[in-house]
Amino acid sequence: MKEKDVEKRIEKLRETINHHRYLYHVLNKEEISSSVLDSLKKELYDLESDFPHLITPDSPTQRVEGKPLKEFKKIRHYRPMLSFQDAFSESDMEDFEKRIKRIIDEEIDYFCELKIDGLAVELIYENDIFINGSTRGDGIIGEDVTQNLKTIESIPLRLYGGKKRSVVVRGEVFISKKEFLKLNKKREKEALSLYANPRNIAAGSIRQLDPQVPAKRKLDFFAYDLVADKDKGEVINPFKAETHQEKHQILREIGFKTVDREKYCKDLKEVFDFYKKIEKERDSYSYQIDGIAVFINNNRIFENLGVAGKAPRGGIAYKFALEQGTTVIEGVVFQVGRTGTITPVAVLKPLSLGGVTVSRATLHNEDEIKRLGVKIKDTVIVGRAGDVIPQVVKPLTELRSGEEKKIVFPSLCPLCNSKLIRPEGEARWYCKSKKCKGTRKGRLYHFVSQKGFDIEGLGKKAIEKLFEEKIISTPDDIFSLKEGDLLPIERFAEKSIKNLIQAIEERKKIPLSKFLQAISVPYVGEGAARALSYHFKTIENIINASSENILEINDIGPVTAESVYDFFKKEKNIELLEKLKKLGVVIEKEERSKKLEGKVFVVTGTLTTIKREEAEEKISRLGGRASSSVSKNTDYLVRGENPGSKAEKAKELGVKIINEEEFKKMLSIL
Repeated sequence: MKEKDVEKRIEKLRETINHHRYLYHVLNKEEISSSVLDSLKKELYDLESDFPHLITPDSPTQRVEGKPLKEFKKIRHYRPMLSFQDAFSESDMEDFEKRIKRIIDEEIDYFCELKIDGLAVELIYENDIFINGSTRGDGIIGEDVTQNLKTIESIPLRLYGGKKRSVVVRGEVFISKKEFLKLNKKREKEALSLYANPRNIAAGSIRQLDPQVPAKRKLDFFAYDLVADKDKGEVINPFKAETHQEKHQILREIGFKTVDREKYCKDLKEVFDFYKKIEKERDSYSYQIDGIAVFINNNRIFENLGVAGKAPRGGIAYKFALEQGTTVIEGVVFQVGRTGTITPVAVLKPLSLGGVTVSRATLHNEDEIKRLGVKIKDTVIVGRAGDVIPQVVKPLTELRSGEEKKIVFPSLCPLCNSKLIRPEGEARWYCKSKKCKGTRKGRLYHFVSQKGFDIEGLGKKAIEKLFEEKIISTPDDIFSLKEGDLLPIERFAEKSIKNLIQAIEERKKIPLSKFLQAISVPYVGEGAARALSYHFKTIENIINASSENILEINDIGPVTAESVYDFFKKEKNIELLEKLKKLGVVIEKEERSKKLEGKVFVVTGTLTTIKREEAEEKISRLGGRASSSVSKNTDYLVRGENPGSKAEKAKELGVKIINEEEFKKMLSIL
C-alpha cells in the first residue's frame, strides 16, 4: 500500500473509531461490538507502527503510550478552580438563597446535577485537540496529569464535530463501583491490602507517574462545566450559552459525557424534590455520589454574584446527610493550632465510615462538649460527609455503664504549660505563650504553605525536623538557610538541599495579600487579605492604620479590624517584617484604584497582547467591573479579533466600542 493510501486509511480509521467512541460514551449507543472496535484499533496500531511519522497526538492509539514521568509539572488554570460550599439540610439551602437575594434583585432558577465523588480536573483543547489536563491543586495551580487523563476512554482526544475550537472543560474523574470491586477482588487474591473507597482510587490513579497504572484501572469521566471558548474569547459565556443547562448540552455535542441525571428546577421546592429522589436512588447508580450540585442556572447572574473566599456565591453542594456509625470515645487530646487555638479531639475506637477508617473526631470547643454532654467512655454517634472532618454527633446516654468520665478542659497549655485564656465573646481557649512549640511550628508550616510563600519541599515533616533540630525557630530563619545548615540533617539529600535553597530564593517576592496570610494575622483569611491589600496598597500603610481606618473597608468587621491593628502594634511582628526585608523578601503591591470606578466593561473577541483574565483583573483593580453580557448599563465594549454577537448588540444599544490599543491606554499599560 502506498503511503498516500495508508494516510487516507489511517484518517478513516481514526474518524470511525472516534465516532463509535462518541456513540458509546456520550449517546450510550453501540452500533458495532467491542470486538469489532478492537479489530479496527488493531489495524490502526499496525499501520502507525509501520508509518510512525503519521502518528498524531489525538490518535486513539496514543491513550496508553506515555512513558513514566519523573515528576508532575505545575500548570496554571485558565481561571481559578473553585470549590463549592456545602449544605446538608433544607434550611441550609434556604439560607443560601437568602444570601443571594440580599445581593441581587432578580428572579432566579436552578440547575441540578449529581455530585460525583471523584477527582476534579481541567482539560484544555486547542483547535479541537486535547493538549493538557491538570488537577485542581490549590485552585490556581494544579499538576499536569495529561498522560494519565489520555488513558480515559470517555475523555475525547479530539472534539466531536470538527470545527477547530479551543475550549476549557472541567469535570470529574471517577471509577465505577463495578471496577472498584474488581480491583479489590484481585488485590484480595494477591494478599494485598484493600482499597478504601472509589474516590481514593480515582485520585491515586491520576497521580501515578506511570500512565500504564491508570490505564489498567478503567477510569471514567463526566464533564460538568464549560469554562471558556478560547477561540471566540468567550470566557464568561462560552458558545453563547445563557444557562448552565445549555452548557451541558454543548458539552455533549462536542463529545463529552455528562451526568445522566440532571434537572432544571424553577425554585427550591423542585430542588428539594430532586434531592429526595436522588437520595432514594443513589445506591442503584453504577458510580458513587455524595449529593447534588446546585447552580444558579442563569450564567450572567452566576458570574455577577462573584466569589466568597474560595467558593462561588452562585452554586452550592447539597450533600447527603452525614454517614454515621457508633463507636466509643477512648480519650480526648487537646491540639494547639498556629494561632494558639486549643481544639479538643476525641480519640475513638476505630470504625469504618464510607470505606474510610476513622479514629479521631473533632469536638470543636468547650461549649460544644457541654452542649453534647459527652464523656470519655461514652458510646457516641460519629458522622462524616465526603472530606469533612469526622465529628461527634451525640452520645447514646442509654448505653452508659457508670464508668464514663467527665471531659475536663485544661487550664494550662498541653504543650508549654502556659495559662490558657478565653477572650470575651469567643468560644475558644488560646495559648498566648511566645515560647509554645505548637503555635510556633504551626505558624512556620503555614508560612511556607500554599496560602503563604508556597515553598516547594518544605512540608510539615521537614518543618518539624528543622524545628526540632533547632535549625529554624522563626519565619525569617527560613530565608537565612544555607546548604551547610541542611547537610547534617538526616532526611535531606544533597540534591534536595540544592533544590530547596533554590525554591526559597525564588519565593522571595510575594503579593501583599498572600504575605498577610503567611504571617498569620488573626482573623485574616483570603478575602480579608485581598481587601486590605487593595485598600492600603503597602504593608507600611497597614502598619500605620488605625482600627477605624481598617473598619472602613467593605468585608472587614470590627473583630478583624481590631485584630489587624493589634497585630501590627506588637514589636515582635514589626521586627519580623524588618528581618524579612533585610533578607531580600519583597512585598508586592496589588493596586486597585478608583480610576474606573463605576465603569462597566465587556470584553469580546480575542485580545492579542494581554490575556483576558489579566485584562479583567486590571479593570477590577482600577475600580471598574468586568461583565459577561452587554446591556444598557455597559460603559465600554472592548473589541478584540473575531468578535461575537456582543459587538452587534453594543452597536444597537449605543455602547462605546474601543479596540485593544485604546483599552490598554485606558488602563495605562502602554
